[in-house]
Amino acid sequence: MENNAPLTFAAVQDCSALTIRVLIDRYAQTSPEKAFAVFPDTGSEVSWSQLQATCHKLSAYLHSLGAVPGDRIGMLSANGQSALEIFLGCMYGGFTVATFNPVAGDAALRYVLDHSEVRILFADEGNADAASQIREEALPNLTVIRTRAIESLDLPDVEAAGVCASPEPQDDALLIYTSGTTGRPKGVIHSHASLLAGGANTAAAHHLTSEDRALCVLPLCHINGQVVTVMAPLISGSSVVMPSRFRVSKFWDWVSRHRCSWFSAVPTIISYLLGAEEAVAQPEKATLSHVRFGRSASAALPPAVHTAFVERFDIPLVETMGITETAAPILSNPLNPKAHRIGSPGKSCGNEVRIADEHNAELEPDREGEIQIRGHNVMKGYLKDADKTDEAFTSDGWYRTGDLGKMDQDGYVFVTGRIKELIIKGGENIAPREIDDVLYQFPGVLEAAAVGIADTRYGEEVAACVVASPGNVIDIDALREHCEKNLGAFKTPSAFHLMETLPKGPSGKIQRLKLVDEISQSGAGDA
Repeated sequence: MENNAPLTFAAVQDCSALTIRVLIDRYAQTSPEKAFAVFPDTGSEVSWSQLQATCHKLSAYLHSLGAVPGDRIGMLSANGQSALEIFLGCMYGGFTVATFNPVAGDAALRYVLDHSEVRILFADEGNADAASQIREEALPNLTVIRTRAIESLDLPDVEAAGVCASPEPQDDALLIYTSGTTGRPKGVIHSHASLLAGGANTAAAHHLTSEDRALCVLPLCHINGQVVTVMAPLISGSSVVMPSRFRVSKFWDWVSRHRCSWFSAVPTIISYLLGAEEAVAQPEKATLSHVRFGRSASAALPPAVHTAFVERFDIPLVETMGITETAAPILSNPLNPKAHRIGSPGKSCGNEVRIADEHNAELEPDREGEIQIRGHNVMKGYLKDADKTDEAFTSDGWYRTGDLGKMDQDGYVFVTGRIKELIIKGGENIAPREIDDVLYQFPGVLEAAAVGIADTRYGEEVAACVVASPGNVIDIDALREHCEKNLGAFKTPSAFHLMETLPKGPSGKIQRLKLVDEISQSGAGDA
């Protein structure tokens, strides 16, 4: 695998023989002084050789605490140097890192800490007290180790003999929980091989080389941050810039100051960058000439937002699609903007994609069905849930995403919605995204989501939830007229809800099912 050339599909397959440890050791030997990670909050950098040394030290420390290879080690932290060191260091030593979402809420955190059976948890200054409280009340065998998110790990020196043996490619590497919008969170298990296949898919799709540098503003507790902006640089021997969190006022300064050649974001972040009024959020295009592309994933990117972003910042925006169970990317548009299909997350990248009917038979082009995936990047299964694991796969080994879509003659996939989120009005299926796209075209709309609400006549009726961009007021009558013109009367929302924000998961994806609960309970902003 050449560091200075894009990965081919064959190279993606070669990742099935790699581990996180093999790659860190490789670059620590070939490029010891080169920076792998940069942390804007402190100005510190971590070279490949420093990363390797910290991984050894963490492995020895965990061994001294009684942990053995295969044990799950928890991480509850904001982004930063210690978080990245824990994330990679645990896997390096043959442990399984279990990443938990700091904003999941107390009940969800209690559940995942118990379900995961972690006995050692690294928690930063913003989360250690909550974790300790849970330990005192329910998990007496849990050891909570306090860290500072933006600083390097402060570990005691222990005997080097405690360093664990090298893991194998198919060993468990990561336990990550889904957002649990339809019930209890599910624990997704990825191996070294599947995580690196996801990173290789990213590197191949975007032609990453050792000279590239990613900006990571998505949480390290989410699969996008983990795979797209950590595993892909790990595969390509490049580097990542990791602030503690996304800030509109700092985003372009990070890109410019640290010479980031690409970034990964979600539609919500892209909308906020567009809606920002601060002078620092309006960079001169010349200062961004080194940026090859921006990347959007984790939720559908409204075409109006896509077009406006490219016009404003003159940066190609590559729409992609990925999910937790497939180690992020499954679809990507080409880098060449002329080959982009606006409104589509692209074609398969490093894995196989098909559209199937309710009997799991592959459909012809342009017919709607479930998007299904097969490849080296797919998860091993769900922790302690063989039934859900079996349900997630077809008899011939395809992962069922639960997303609806169509594939055109050229292989581009167009996502039409979630099977469980379809609005069924009077027996007719309405894809929420079709309505979202029209809502986003209306001036002053920052965020929008269509949902189905109970209705005595039609079974379900369409409702729209919108958030105004700063300084704007939404004229509901004008918005309704805009929808009628572009959607027709049947699909036009019967109710519009003006909201301050929309509920989102850790990736920034709007959670429609939670939104239905919110508007049914409050009714505020109805029009």
